[in-house]
Amino acid sequence: MDYYGFYTGKEFTAYEYLGAHIQENGTVFRTFAPNAARISVIGEFNGWQETPMDKVYDGNFWECFVPAAEAGKMYKYRIHKRDGSFIDHCDPYGFQMELRPHSASLISRLGDYAFRDSKWKKKHRIGLDKPLNIYEMHAGSWRRKEGAEGEEAWYSYTELAELLIPYLKENGYNYVELMPLSEHPSDESWGYQNTGFYSPTSRYGTPADLKKFIDLCHRQEIGVIMDFVPVHFAVDDYALWNYDGTALYEYPHSDVGRSEWGSCNFMHSRGEVRSFLQSAANYWLEEFHFDGLRMDAVSNLIYWQGDTARGENRNGIGFLQEMNRGLKNKHPEALLIAEDSSTYPGVTKAVTDGGLGFDYKWDMGWMNDTLSYFQAPPAERKQRYHQLTFSMQYFYKEQYLLSLSHDEVVHGKATILQKMYGEYEGKFPQARALYLYMFAHPGKKLNFMGNEFGQLREWDEKRQQDWEILSYPVHDAFHHFMMDLNKLYSENPALYEMDYDPEGFRWLDCHQEERLIYAFERRSGKQRIAAVFNFSDEVQEGYVLEVKGGASLLLLISSEMEIREKQKIPLKEGKTVISLPPYSGRYYIVE
Repeated sequence: MDYYGFYTGKEFTAYEYLGAHIQENGTVFRTFAPNAARISVIGEFNGWQETPMDKVYDGNFWECFVPAAEAGKMYKYRIHKRDGSFIDHCDPYGFQMELRPHSASLISRLGDYAFRDSKWKKKHRIGLDKPLNIYEMHAGSWRRKEGAEGEEAWYSYTELAELLIPYLKENGYNYVELMPLSEHPSDESWGYQNTGFYSPTSRYGTPADLKKFIDLCHRQEIGVIMDFVPVHFAVDDYALWNYDGTALYEYPHSDVGRSEWGSCNFMHSRGEVRSFLQSAANYWLEEFHFDGLRMDAVSNLIYWQGDTARGENRNGIGFLQEMNRGLKNKHPEALLIAEDSSTYPGVTKAVTDGGLGFDYKWDMGWMNDTLSYFQAPPAERKQRYHQLTFSMQYFYKEQYLLSLSHDEVVHGKATILQKMYGEYEGKFPQARALYLYMFAHPGKKLNFMGNEFGQLREWDEKRQQDWEILSYPVHDAFHHFMMDLNKLYSENPALYEMDYDPEGFRWLDCHQEERLIYAFERRSGKQRIAAVFNFSDEVQEGYVLEVKGGASLLLLISSEMEIREKQKIPLKEGKTVISLPPYSGRYYIVE
């Protein structure tokens, strides 16, 4: 390891040195704890008695070799503080951990799985002109084993792959995004408060099992993204908190040391912390072949505590720039996605141009405006009309990704279907029109599990999705509509090829405030698609749709149709008169 790089926040492979590394006749343990009085390794291999560690290099690193320590054995570091007390910690760089409530690290070998995804790695290329349709999911609550309870109901990583991959293929998704898989003690945190930043959660199996899951996805041409949490960590005293008897990873002062979630904020001004985090990010991409990372709570790195009034956190911004630049150098095809609710400029601009270096940024403004609009009764939508046109006023400032994520279906917010105005039956045509609008709007796509079949109950990490509602024809029809829409998206380049080129979008009509009609065109190099919507609760007769330069319109999909029908409409001087049912949307290929 480059010690100078570690101290200055330039190291991306610290895990290759620190942690537990299996040797020919045992295991070498190393940890970074500059303020500890002394440290010992305790574990199954020594009867949980202390094997002393020696100071190495400059005295801030500790090391020992244990001949009897084998793969799969549990261990901890007993860190003696300068006040005479001690506490047992899991390994910050540990590659595997026990299932909660237990907290020991497990010796695990790097390179313990032989990937067979070379074809994917050679063929896979990211690009702003490629379709990106992401299925976001929580591994423990997508499906559960019938008749089983608690932990027994979880599918393993490999069992999940057998069920999930055919589902993703059938439904037309080309990426899956998994909520955080780094080890965490509380199920209710959904993985966003970590104790093991290098340990895949043991809830669903071993590190090798997770690697096999990703490998199997790749062999079926499905990319895999993981949520990564570089902002904060769990307060549990066996993990990073007060690791060497002092605030080594966190801020020593509570005004910036505690996050809004009650967790500890990383102190990004320390090079050792930056090296820890960016090495972890690299670890998931390098060792597990993840295709990208979605970075959580980026606004809390840009601004102190995520509050613009407190000003920019220059250390946090610098950390993001250095990490993203380094990750891109090592993994040019990795997707780096920012979950950022701020208006900070240049999130998806290259670091060399002063930006933060992300590939995409979640469009939280689009999400809030769109869902607010569809929650309103039609009479109010007339005053809210330009909530849906506003997104195109700022869209080309960043490379936005449109997301309807897990955050929108919890904590009393209601599911996407339930958010639609009105009674049960009236929600489905609005939801179909909403998704038709979403997939026509520029920007890559993300949809949370359950949204695709009209889940009615808010997401609960303790329960699987309500798959039984697919026995109701209206939900089954909605699900098949979403399948058609997903596949149609990937088959029609006008819907994705020029997402971030202003020439790829043109308003056809955005001044129908009284009728709640919207029309716009999407373009690629070889295709034009006109999208038209009626978001009112009334039939809109005699609407004149004008599409310049076209001879006819071929109906591609309609939200009110159960089955696609090819219907060609001639254009006279670029115009035609159509009737739009309530809460409807249509795509037409312009010929």
